[in-house]
Amino acid sequence: MAISKKKSILGEGKGLGALLSSNNIDIDIEDLNAEKVHKIHLDEIVPNPFQPRKNFDQAALEDLAASIKNEGVFQPIIIRQPKRTVKQYEIIAGERRFRASKMAGLDTIPAIVRDLSNEQMMQVAVIENLQREDLSPIEEAQAYHTLMENLNITQSELAKRLGKSRPFIANYLRLLTLPLSVKDLVEQGSLSMGQARTLLGLKAKDQITTVAKRVIEEGITVRQLEELVSELNGSVVTEKETKPKTKAKADGNKFIKAAEGQLEEKFGTKVLLKSKTNGKGKIEINYLSDDDLSRILHVLNISLD
Repeated sequence: MAISKKKSILGEGKGLGALLSSNNIDIDIEDLNAEKVHKIHLDEIVPNPFQPRKNFDQAALEDLAASIKNEGVFQPIIIRQPKRTVKQYEIIAGERRFRASKMAGLDTIPAIVRDLSNEQMMQVAVIENLQREDLSPIEEAQAYHTLMENLNITQSELAKRLGKSRPFIANYLRLLTLPLSVKDLVEQGSLSMGQARTLLGLKAKDQITTVAKRVIEEGITVRQLEELVSELNGSVVTEKETKPKTKAKADGNKFIKAAEGQLEEKFGTKVLLKSKTNGKGKIEINYLSDDDLSRILHVLNISLD
């Protein structure tokens, strides 16, 4: 099934169409117009279990609820019935309309029932939210990570499908390595993405939480934070690091960086090579969750079954 070139119900853009069409997910608006719209009781509908959005703007929901109360729901939500024997539906797209309709006191909501697998449903949920501008940086980062895991693709492949650069995707994914308390500050809007990215530049990772709190308390800008991070990093530079590098060492560092880049492309995650003067060393491959580790093991053709 193809994606219409006219207008997708989840939004326009090369990235959306390319990603969905490559995974056989059909959300053509012409097909939707041909499908039957049902009146479904709100108490028979549950939120999408794969919803990447954790926070819904209460004021925006109240505004939407007021509009729905006066004008009704113009665009049907998309739902699925995971178990034919149970009269319960899961939202594929349109959770804001569902929540606002409940706030408006409606009993039913117009809906189109689609037949999607768990994998397809997850992809649509993530992509629908990526089309909106009010996702928090952490939610967006988690959405990219979910797609990489779900589709078993690298950062470069995801970037190509979404029409973005690999560094763009990588910068978001790095946010997931922040301490939980700092990620919460980003979620709340207390820290900007620029500030969070700058904090990741600290060599002493145990300083991130303390410096993050200082940023908020003192109202430190990104530029000021860059200077502070540079200052803090300078205080932990060892004597060995301050010695001038020989040409051989410089060439070796270039090789290491190039190798790290190739490995990061391969595994779709941060890779660090640590070499010793005797030619030995070790490879560190970062993973963000048990599922991410399983994905990396799959890339290495390693099975734990």
